[in-house]
Amino acid sequence: MSPESPDTDTTAGAVHTAAPASSPGRSAPERSGGPEPAGGPAPADRPRLLRDASLSAVLAGFVAVVVSYSGPLVIVLSAASAGHLDTAQTSSWVWAISIGSGLTCIGLSLRTRMPVITAWSTPGAALLVTSLGAYSYAEAIGAFLITGAVITLIGLTGVFGWLMRQVPTAVVSAMLAGILFGFGTHVFTSLETAPLIAGSVLPAYLLAKRLLPRYAVLIALAVGVAASAATSRLHVHVDKIELARPVLTTPEFSVASLVGIAVPMILATLASQNAPGMAVLSASGYQGEDRLLIGTTGLASTALAPFGSHAINLAAITAAICTGPEAHHDPRRRYVAGVSCGAFYLLIGAFGSTLVAFFAGLPEELVAAIAGVALFGALAGGITGAVKEEKDREAALITFLATASGVTLFGIGSAFWGLVFGVAAHLVLSGQWRRGTNEA
Repeated sequence: MSPESPDTDTTAGAVHTAAPASSPGRSAPERSGGPEPAGGPAPADRPRLLRDASLSAVLAGFVAVVVSYSGPLVIVLSAASAGHLDTAQTSSWVWAISIGSGLTCIGLSLRTRMPVITAWSTPGAALLVTSLGAYSYAEAIGAFLITGAVITLIGLTGVFGWLMRQVPTAVVSAMLAGILFGFGTHVFTSLETAPLIAGSVLPAYLLAKRLLPRYAVLIALAVGVAASAATSRLHVHVDKIELARPVLTTPEFSVASLVGIAVPMILATLASQNAPGMAVLSASGYQGEDRLLIGTTGLASTALAPFGSHAINLAAITAAICTGPEAHHDPRRRYVAGVSCGAFYLLIGAFGSTLVAFFAGLPEELVAAIAGVALFGALAGGITGAVKEEKDREAALITFLATASGVTLFGIGSAFWGLVFGVAAHLVLSGQWRRGTNEA
């Protein structure tokens, strides 16, 4: 925590109940989903966006976008290649997932006054790498439509949120720590291949954290970019700027594509993306209205499916960059990071795959190191919440180990299995089903 925010409560699990964002007749502060600082309640009038804006929050949104386009997007491009999509279809796919993520980030963050970060389904894209080539593109679009519609239905009914609220707080915090563990270690493993780049980021971050804590990540990024240029590892270039041209594809439906694409996509998106995404918000002290968040991302997925979007969902890793104290020491002002992230998504999406080359030119060690230091606060919060209660520590440890292991079973990632094993351990050790912090 920065020296300038000693009274801010960012402890994992410090969830504050808020009225649903869609409740009629509520005043603006009552709809806020963010945690209140220990110093007192929010002001009577909701501050304006410009008044709440800060360089640290804008930077957090930018770093989240850099991480997204430097990693998960590669999987999307691989899936497009495996499915033999042409340049126009691929550009439309990038446009659709970027625009969908941008609009939902901005809309949900402004609506809830929480840093709601959305993204495209990474495990869903990984699934398409091996399956997209077996179907026509129109059949895939039909499967995407069904995926979005089903996720919307599950979100709006509240079933998904009810299940998430039953998970003990320690297990949620341990899952968050497990998700972020690898990013923390990448700060140091990057030293093997790029010692000057990775080795400059951490000292710069620590010195800035001591002297200018609010700009620590920005200074670390600037030093890392300078080190990348000095070692001739910076290959950022954009040959030409072109606006993306969305391609509308008429969907076709087949039993084979529904079974082969839609069903596993629904399971992977809900279990490996939306569940961790809700957990990150909870562990950071925010209580999101699940019907609003999951329902909105499902609707965005459905609306953009004909243009190539496979699934839009809550983010986890990039969300942690924007929900922690590095984004802003005041939790009520971190929603600006969500708006910033969405704005950068829209900017890049408007130019399709043109600006993707810009992020592809950043050394992967630089991206890993910056993401790692930006997640230090969130990782520390997850660890704190996991070990806070002695009676929950073993279940939390099992959750952490399963999540950090990276194991994938039945096409579903380790974050979901961390929850499963952690809840099972809690039931065995306690002999009862204890509700989490979010009471129904």
